[in-house]
Amino acid sequence: MPDVTGINDGETYIDLEEGLKRVMNNKKLYVKLLGKFKDETRLDELLADIAGGSMESARIKAHTLKGVSANLSLKRLFLKVQELEAQIKEGRADPAMVETVKTVFSRTLEDIEKVIAQYGNA
Repeated sequence: MPDVTGINDGETYIDLEEGLKRVMNNKKLYVKLLGKFKDETRLDELLADIAGGSMESARIKAHTLKGVSANLSLKRLFLKVQELEAQIKEGRADPAMVETVKTVFSRTLEDIEKVIAQYGNA
């Protein structure tokens, strides 16, 4: 099963092969986990913490998002949130990086929808 490439920019957002390996090739479970991520992950809470200057809370949320992204093999999101988390640890969050994370998060959700549509009945 190949990677899913981004709808708009050709970037790889989900490494399906790696993601499936993490769940012992159980497509049904992987699709379920992706659906749970799509339905329950709230980037807006992290962004609100950053905007409000609650950097410790933002760091915890970024760390959690980074971990979940890694576990689901959401490659681009993992990398960008990792960069944002490093900035937050330094007590700052570059607005350009915040925008990048928002864009990558949105495109990741679009690709999750594609995977669910394609493999949802596995």
